[in-house]
Amino acid sequence: MKIFLAGASGVIGTRLTPLLIEAGHTVAGTTRSEGKAELVRELGAEPVVIDVYEAEALRAAVVAFAPEMVMYQLTDLPDDAAEIPAYGASNARIRDEGTANLIAAARAAGASRFLAQSIAWVPTGGGRSRERLESQVLDFGGVVLRYGQFYGPGTYYEGEPPEPPRIEVGEAARRTVDLLDAPSGIVEIVE
Repeated sequence: MKIFLAGASGVIGTRLTPLLIEAGHTVAGTTRSEGKAELVRELGAEPVVIDVYEAEALRAAVVAFAPEMVMYQLTDLPDDAAEIPAYGASNARIRDEGTANLIAAARAAGASRFLAQSIAWVPTGGGRSRERLESQVLDFGGVVLRYGQFYGPGTYYEGEPPEPPRIEVGEAARRTVDLLDAPSGIVEIVE
């Protein structure tokens, strides 16, 4: 299957991309940073340097790749967990506007499948952006993947796992690959 993976250079994307390639899929993977394009290539995907907010360019990139599936694995979070509260508005924006732009691009490309990252808890400040993201995905007929908090190398919880709901990030990637053919709905990926 041809998969357009938005967020290939992120915490789960870097684990997910090689698993998708190993399973025989052809992957185009996005990153916002030209500096991470080589990482995406090394993971086995065709790198696409793009910002999800550039709707026309995003649409053109997705249409040119002609995927059967579009996968949303985007967040706008800081490297330091202590800074998360300051990123609330930007992370909500990527869930709202980023999801809308990616769904529009998937529709324009004729993609029949859409999978999207969500969370298995209600964030501080409420879950409005989570619900809006999930509503958009379900309206498309897609699959919402509600992940527990990631832990393991490269996450906010490298040593001690967080309180539930949680999932080791490599296990989350493996379980995502198993859900590529899941019917439309919400799936929790937690321990």
